[in-house]
Amino acid sequence: MSTLPKLHNAMWPGLVGKEEGTDHPPISLERMLELTANAEVNGQKFEGIDYFLFLPHTDPDASDDEIRQIADLIANKNLKVGSLVAPIWPGTVGDSAMGENSDKFLLAVEKACRIAKIFNEHGVREYGVIRIDSAEFGVEKWRSDAKANTTKIAKTFKAAAEIAAENGERLAAEGEICWAGMHSWKDMLNLLEEVGMPDTLGFQADLAHTYLYLLGYNAPEHALLQDGYSDEEFWAAYETMTDALRPWTIDFHVAQNDGQVHGSGSHDKTGKHCPADDPNGKLDIVKCSGYWLKDAAARGIQHICWDGCMFPNSMLEDGNTWNTILDAMIKVRDAHGWDA
Repeated sequence: MSTLPKLHNAMWPGLVGKEEGTDHPPISLERMLELTANAEVNGQKFEGIDYFLFLPHTDPDASDDEIRQIADLIANKNLKVGSLVAPIWPGTVGDSAMGENSDKFLLAVEKACRIAKIFNEHGVREYGVIRIDSAEFGVEKWRSDAKANTTKIAKTFKAAAEIAAENGERLAAEGEICWAGMHSWKDMLNLLEEVGMPDTLGFQADLAHTYLYLLGYNAPEHALLQDGYSDEEFWAAYETMTDALRPWTIDFHVAQNDGQVHGSGSHDKTGKHCPADDPNGKLDIVKCSGYWLKDAAARGIQHICWDGCMFPNSMLEDGNTWNTILDAMIKVRDAHGWDA
């Protein structure tokens, strides 16, 4: 049995798309940790979490002592911290990497690096990256001058990568159809190449989001599949996409997608994450994961994470949900894992 990659669960499904006063309010960090720690399949449990550094789970300006208390809380559940999500969006600390207030974006990365250092020194964090995206929601403004706007994003990303490098961290840019300049596999590749700092800024692949890359949802000119595609066409397209982006991939999310675009609350129009056993799921999770995890150890990947964004609270609160997810992740590691 392989011991790597370690199996993590994301905490942000308790926050993203959740709103107080509705039937899908935020779920506390404590409860998300409890649900994660309670999952078990044949004696195997989740080994860690990935973590969004914003309220109500974490104040990005919390004192060092408060961050250490959070580290203790996580460690007491026998969990590690892996990748951290910097609060780079408008309404958190940051702002668009393409806009006039990109200094706020860089400030968010600085705050994430500070918290990462505290976690690292505590010992609860031994691996993982800091996740970013362009924080420019939607592609219409970007399309007004695509080349110049990609250059703006790349300039901000370069400055962010320099901050990360000074702090011994790496940044992973999450490919997703809703983020300008990152909304297709080809535009994502162009951005990564323009930044040109592969040792410090790479790609985070999510099975759900990259499936929509194939369909060219926000970039029909880059579609690799058309409606009614065959299995043979799917795997040929998947190989084309992963061959292009895998060399940049330093963080990986296991997920399922039914081909729909979905959103809730303020986080709208993104790849729909589905339960691991969703009968409408379009992906062979284990086989697709193998395309991304080939040579993963050489790229410094030490863990994988499940992303259940947009799951309704009733599903998140059901322990069977997490056992099913954990079972899928174990199958991924059994098929594609390695030892230290």
